[in-house]
Amino acid sequence: MQSRGDSGGDGASRAVQVPYNLRKLRHSFEDIIFCIDIDRQMEAEMKVAGAKGQPLTRIDSIKQAILLFVHSKLAINPQHRFAFATLGHSATWCQKEFTNDIESISATVRGLAADSLYIHSDLSQLFRMAAAEAKKSRSQSRTLRVILIYCRSSVVPEYPSHWPESQKLFDLDVMYLHDKPNRDNCPQKVYDALVDALERTTEHEGYIYENGGGLTRVLFRHMCILLSHPQQRCPQDDIDIPKSLIKIVPPGDAPASSSSSRKEEESSITSYQ
Repeated sequence: MQSRGDSGGDGASRAVQVPYNLRKLRHSFEDIIFCIDIDRQMEAEMKVAGAKGQPLTRIDSIKQAILLFVHSKLAINPQHRFAFATLGHSATWCQKEFTNDIESISATVRGLAADSLYIHSDLSQLFRMAAAEAKKSRSQSRTLRVILIYCRSSVVPEYPSHWPESQKLFDLDVMYLHDKPNRDNCPQKVYDALVDALERTTEHEGYIYENGGGLTRVLFRHMCILLSHPQQRCPQDDIDIPKSLIKIVPPGDAPASSSSSRKEEESSITSYQ
């Protein structure tokens, strides 16, 4: 019997070229709500100075990071859309209509400013807003995500303790910028509350990142990771990008300063007791 690879007369076996087609995996276009904390702690200075040596504040860095995210996301797919809200005592819209117009988005982002000191923070309204908008997005075969940027080191956010499973209609990511722990603040409690809020509400895999070192490169790196679509993500604990130089460079060749710089960059509130 002649096999599939036999040519017939000479008995030579030749591999049959079978075309390989990768099955298309459909994921929905995203409607993304940025909710930015406007507490005065947003005016805290980052470690890196801005143009002409002027201090660079958290709100300045966040504006840059958001615009980086938007430009990159639209380069990936121009069908993604964005809206913006701010968080004082609770969430309020500052641009409710979703858009992919970069000029409109840039104007909204540049207009963000810290306006007061808030001693209370309730995420309930934000989640209700997101759930309502998620129903509209789903009717258009889109998915909705909220990216919350929070900066208070002493105000533990409140949120619904029993968020119904039927209302898990959107995805949630969190960026938490905070001061280093001391006797007058409680960033660990804030972080734990944000983790719990995320786990109660997000539909797919949500990510949370914290930055207590005041380093802009860490903020930008985390924002780049959030470009990943929630429907295509691995669990956050499995992420190993970008690779640490310590893991790449052989131990004998690693620079002596790499350990100390890595500790400074990855200043984690979880190590504070």
